[in-house]
Amino acid sequence: MTQPTDIRRVHGRRPRLLDLYCCQGGAAKGYADAGFDVTGVDKDPQPRYPYRFVQADAIAFVLAHGAEFDFIHASPPCQHDTACQRLRGNTHPDLIPPTRAALETTGQPWVMENVRGAVPKLRDPVMLCGQMFRLANYRHRYFEPGRGFSLDRPGHPVHLVPQAKMGRPVPPGHYGQFVGNFSGVDLARRVLQVPWMNRDGIRECIPPAYTEWIGRAALTHLAAPALEVAA
Repeated sequence: MTQPTDIRRVHGRRPRLLDLYCCQGGAAKGYADAGFDVTGVDKDPQPRYPYRFVQADAIAFVLAHGAEFDFIHASPPCQHDTACQRLRGNTHPDLIPPTRAALETTGQPWVMENVRGAVPKLRDPVMLCGQMFRLANYRHRYFEPGRGFSLDRPGHPVHLVPQAKMGRPVPPGHYGQFVGNFSGVDLARRVLQVPWMNRDGIRECIPPAYTEWIGRAALTHLAAPALEVAA
C-alpha cells in the first residue's frame, strides 16, 4: 500500500491531479493523456491502477491534502443512485454531498462525476456520451464542475445504433452496455479504450476519452491566471 507523501508543485513539472474514488483508473488515464501528473485515492486496494496510488478514505484524504493539488476529480460510488440497486433493495451511503463539501474546502478547481440517477443532486452538470468521442458506445456520465471551473456543453449526436440487452452478448450492428455481469470483456476493453481493466473495473469506469477532454479544459483554466498576469 502506498502511503501519503508530501506533494508539492515544482517548477517545470506537470500539474498535479487528485483522482478520488479512483477504482481501476479510467478517469486517470484521460487526465494523464491530457498532461496531468495523476495520484489516485481509493479505500480499497487497486492493483490495476496505472499511476501513483494511495489507499485511503477519499474524503479524509482530500481534506488533508486536496489543497496540494492543482485540480481534483471525484467519482463518488454511484450505487446509491442506480436503478438496479434500488430494485434489489440494497442500501448504500450517499457520498455526493459530503464529497462536494470536502472539495469546496480545498480552494482548488474540481469536477465531480456520477450517473443519471444522481442528476437531481448535481449542480448544473454537463453530460458526456461516447458518441461525442466516436466511441462505439453511449455510456452517459454527468460532471459537475466547481470552484470557478466550467465546461462547455458539447453537441449530443443522435443515438442511431441499437444497444444489446443488459448482460447479453453484443450482436453485430449493436453497442454493448457493459454493466453488471456483462459478457464480452475483450470487446469492452477495446471499445472503451481500457485494455488493463477487468470486468469489475469496466462496469463502472469513465472512458478515458471523457476525462482527456475535461483535462484539456482544466489545463486551459489553470493557465488563465498566468496569461492574465502576463498581459
